[in-house]
Amino acid sequence: MSLLPLSVLDLAPIVAGSDAATALHNSIALARHTERLGYQRFWVAEHHNMDGVASSATAVLIGQIAAATHTLRVGSGGIMLPNHAPLTIAEAFGTLATLFPGRIDLGLGRAPGTDQPTMRALRRHLSSAQEDRFPEDVLELQAYLGPAKEGQLVRAIPGQGTEVPIWILGSSLYGAQLAAYLGLPFAFASHFAPDLLMQALEIYRAQYRPSSRHPKPYAMVGLNVIVADSDAEAARLFTSLQQRFLGMQRGQRGPLPLPVDDMEALWSPAEKAGVARMLAESVVGSPATVRAGLRATAERTGADEFIVACAVHDFSARLRSYELLAELAR
Repeated sequence: MSLLPLSVLDLAPIVAGSDAATALHNSIALARHTERLGYQRFWVAEHHNMDGVASSATAVLIGQIAAATHTLRVGSGGIMLPNHAPLTIAEAFGTLATLFPGRIDLGLGRAPGTDQPTMRALRRHLSSAQEDRFPEDVLELQAYLGPAKEGQLVRAIPGQGTEVPIWILGSSLYGAQLAAYLGLPFAFASHFAPDLLMQALEIYRAQYRPSSRHPKPYAMVGLNVIVADSDAEAARLFTSLQQRFLGMQRGQRGPLPLPVDDMEALWSPAEKAGVARMLAESVVGSPATVRAGLRATAERTGADEFIVACAVHDFSARLRSYELLAELAR
């Protein structure tokens, strides 16, 4: 059994001891690296007011990455649609698709991607109730990116007619139901919210309504994957992400921490269990360990594609992890 198609999810991580400029340049370098290795797509995610994430201006970063690569599909994993007017997103991604035809993906999420005060700063007069408009906003956005209609008063220029591929992202059952109803590909954020993964995939496939562009359901599953020369080395690299999720439980944010030799002194048993639950869809180890883990996950989920996050502190180790993973896929 060969491995599934592999893609990259990148948050332009700002690591302890470094800065946002380095994080952004590293993301561009990682995109070039993974393009050479044969990855399918490279997605960046919209988050705001987070010390450890530099991808807040997501469309801007996508443009830089697309300009620095040649064949890689580049997109959002995702754009948090309630933070924006659909027309604004249609114009931004229509511009990207016009500059880089056939290479841009538009993954859409319903969550704010930030905290309440920042959400209010982003949305100004919009209330959180606007999340309930998510299906209508997706349809409006599709219309702006589709062919022009007679009598249409508002158009996205550039954007109209580009038909940028839209994906629905989700970490709950809501996104699965909407993607199925609209006949769109679906990506599940199991790399940080794994609890409902299997139920969401089941609902998506069972309720899927074929569309002209997508006659069959297509499910992409998010995973944390860290590959190193040994299980012990990979486990040590993984402690940076474990510390980040421990900080989330404690309401603490910051740059991605340095790895540690032992996590036991840092967390309580309850905190350890909480981190393990949130990071349950992680495959960490030597090439042999990761190959077995990915095959088991593919069999369990029936995924069509994996999108892989690799949050490790050392950039050379991150490059090496994606390199070893690509060798497994080949």
